[in-house]
This record gives sequence, structure tokens and C-alpha cells, in this order.
Amino acid sequence: MSNLKFIDLFAGCGGLSLGLEQAGFHPVYVNELNNDALNTYLINRSEYKHLNLKEFHSNDIKELSGSKKKLEELSKNLKSKFNIKKGDLSLVVGGPPCQGYSGIGHRRSYKVDKEKIPSNYLYKEMYKVIEHFNPKAFIFENVRGLLSARWTKNGVKGEIFKDVLKQFSKLKNYNYDYSLVQSKDYGVPQNRPRVLVIGIRKDIKSKINKEDLFPNKDKSYPHLEQLFSDLIDKNYNKDFVTNSYLSDPKTKIQRTLRTRKNKNSFLSKGDKLTDQEYSNHSPNIVKKFKSMLNNDGVIKDKFKTKKFAQRLLNKRWNGKGPNITATSLPDDYVHYSQPRSLTVREWARLQMFPDWYQFKGKRTTGGLRRAGNPQKGIFDREVPKYTQIGNAVPVELAKRLGEKIIKLIN
Repeated sequence: MSNLKFIDLFAGCGGLSLGLEQAGFHPVYVNELNNDALNTYLINRSEYKHLNLKEFHSNDIKELSGSKKKLEELSKNLKSKFNIKKGDLSLVVGGPPCQGYSGIGHRRSYKVDKEKIPSNYLYKEMYKVIEHFNPKAFIFENVRGLLSARWTKNGVKGEIFKDVLKQFSKLKNYNYDYSLVQSKDYGVPQNRPRVLVIGIRKDIKSKINKEDLFPNKDKSYPHLEQLFSDLIDKNYNKDFVTNSYLSDPKTKIQRTLRTRKNKNSFLSKGDKLTDQEYSNHSPNIVKKFKSMLNNDGVIKDKFKTKKFAQRLLNKRWNGKGPNITATSLPDDYVHYSQPRSLTVREWARLQMFPDWYQFKGKRTTGGLRRAGNPQKGIFDREVPKYTQIGNAVPVELAKRLGEKIIKLIN
């Protein structure tokens, strides 16, 4: 294991971690509240056996940050296991739950003042971990809505993010800056805007410019036909599941995502395919989707519903590039060539997860089980596979961030 070691807070199913691992980092501690998401994280990292030990993972962040004693215990464990002393840790990363900030979370949950939602203060817990371990760098990640979020209905636009930056400004030995990045600028087949705050310890970089902190942009994102064409099963609605690949990879991105974890070969025709289960839509929904396919995505009046977003995906992006964002709901988008929503595996590919990556928990859920009810003080949510993926940081974006951090701290 290299010296590039990191702690991942609010890790979800592990998109940010996986990209950092691809860049050359190694996780030494993980925190994730939801058990299904944590199980997804752990089952894909059998090579990091220590993460399964209670000393090196937690659910509630306050199990770690809630007391100086707990932080000191982890310090001792990291020194004993990895010879990591204070200041040796390369990176602390975290993306606190975003339901309180995101536009989708706001529309689909009950309207309460954000100051009353406990998860909206978790950036303070991340601060405590950074302050204690004094890593060489840190990355805070969240949704675009954070930039304009208010604590109360009558609050000042952007006041929550102002408080986030104020908290990180207390880290006097760091230079930091923030940016709103578009994932499509970093090889991801989505627009997916994300707020990133990146800090570098001053003894490593005494001065930094914003452009020094963020990866170079390009237009290397794949078209959806390049991404999905090998997963199309003409008989998908016979058993509503495809359990093996029907062809070898057809494109460069397919070969990349079908490369086995050991990197010795790719998953070939006939090999096991996971999470390619299809929704059994009602006849009326199938008619609606067929109509959209036959009319360039237009929803005719007889098929219109109150659903605020449902779009037909295009095989190829236009000149402006990707214009979609994978959310927690699979029926937001209709497949470009079949009258159905996307599968879990297709959803994962939008986030650039390789096909060997497995997801634990329910396939999907709905209503209060997914959204909770903040108005009644119910903040617990189920996090099924689609939601785990929709909440993740795109793997390719995380990889490029990791590569940039390595250049800065070495």
C-alpha cells in the first residue's frame, strides 16, 4: 500500500473513493450512515480487509467526531496499523448528505426551514476531523443548490454556503478555494454540477491559484450509444432481466467499464452480468414511452402527468455535450431505443462505475421511505441501489481530482 492514504466521510456507495483509488490513493477509514450503502462500499473493497473492522469504519459521523477521545483512538489505530502520524495523512474527503440543499430534494421533500434539518450541519463534523488529523489536503463536495441555500424561508440567499466557508476558514494552516464544476468537463456522460471546496496545507503549497486546484477540462465524455449499446437485449421484456452479456464490448468505454477488477481481461460475451433487471412498466406507461420514442421525446397531451421531469435520452449529445443528471429516480429518463427506464447497471455506467462494482440493498423504493418527512421530524431514509448511485460522485471526476491532488502534495 502506497503512502497516499485517505479518510472518506459520508462515503455513500463509494464513487468518490473509487475514483481516488484509481488515481492511486488507498482508504484507511470510511464513514457512512446507511447500512446498505456501507455494505456496497465494503463488499467492493475486499483487498482492504481492515475496513471491515469496527476500528476503521463508522455509521454516524459523530461516532468519530463527537469526542476528542474517539478521534485520538483512531489516531492510535492508524499509527499502529499504517504508521500514520498526525500530519501524515494525505487526504480527508467528504460530501455530507445533500437532500437539504438540492433542488430535487427540496421539491420532493416536505418544506421545512433548512436550519431544522440536522444533516445540514454535518460540515462542522467534517471540519473537526480535518482539524484533528491535519491531512495534506481535503475535499468537500456537495450539490449546486448549496450555493443559493438559505437557513430559513426569509433568510439571505447563499447564507448556508457562506457559513460552510466560514467554518473551513478556521483551518488557518490551509489555503483553500471553491468552484462549481460541471462533470461533463471531466469525461463524465452527465452535466451534473458539483460544488467543490479544496484545501492544501500551507507548508506544502504556500500559495495557490484556483486553477491550480482543479483538473483541466476536456470533452472526452462518451455518447450514450457508446456507453450502453452492448447492454441492449431485444427480448428484455420476456423475463425482465438479462443475466449475461449478449456481446463482447463494442466501444472503448465499454471495454474500460467491462475490464475486470484484476485488470487482466474484460468481461466477455456469456459472462455474468449483474443489476440488469428491467422495470415491468404498466401497459399505459409502455404506450407513453413508445410515443416518446416515435415523436422525438415529445409527450402527447393524453400521456401528460404531474411528473415534473421525464425525458427521452438521445443516442448522441449535441454540440453542448451532456445535459442530464442521474438522480435517485430511475424513471426520470427513457432509454433512447427501448420503451423503458434505465437499469441499475446502466445508471451505474452514467456515473462511470465499472461493471464489476456490486450494489447492495433494494433495487428501488418510493414515497416516505426514500424522502423521509422532515416536517414530522422523520429524517431517516431508505437508500436503494438507484439512490446510492444517484447520490455518488462520478468515478471519473473523482479520479481526475485525485490525480490533481497527487501532483499538488508530492
